[in-house]
Amino acid sequence: MRAVIQRVDGAHVDVAGDEVGRIDGPGLLVLVGVTHTDDVKIAQRLADKIYDMRLFEADRFDSCQVPGGGREVSAADLGLPVLVVSQFTLYADTRKGRRPTWDAAAKGPVAEPLVDAVAAALQARGATVAKGRFGADMRVNLVNDGPFTIVIDVD
Repeated sequence: MRAVIQRVDGAHVDVAGDEVGRIDGPGLLVLVGVTHTDDVKIAQRLADKIYDMRLFEADRFDSCQVPGGGREVSAADLGLPVLVVSQFTLYADTRKGRRPTWDAAAKGPVAEPLVDAVAAALQARGATVAKGRFGADMRVNLVNDGPFTIVIDVD
């Protein structure tokens, strides 16, 4: 699985003019791509990595008590929300020509339950999770905090 994680100060996703998912204030927007070899165990590992990655500065949060006195903290440490959006284009192959191919991206029947599994694993960890709508033409709006954007792969 592949994810693009953006540290945000609010984000929402709309489908056909209707808001389907929103997080307010600091949190994470996570675009999730699925390939053919992914499974539920990989989805769990991705969710854990996302929620435990130290992407926030502790001194920006008055109430934060950092274990061991470190400076960087995770969304899990702070109890921050996560907006999860499926993104098959993360597996685009652009090596040849000018038109990407999507052969490495898993089809909906495989990908949708795994994107849902990432969201469920985050919820099981205590995160407030909002989601986009799988397969829909979505408009994702965000305030990127930093800007801060990273790509991670888990297999």
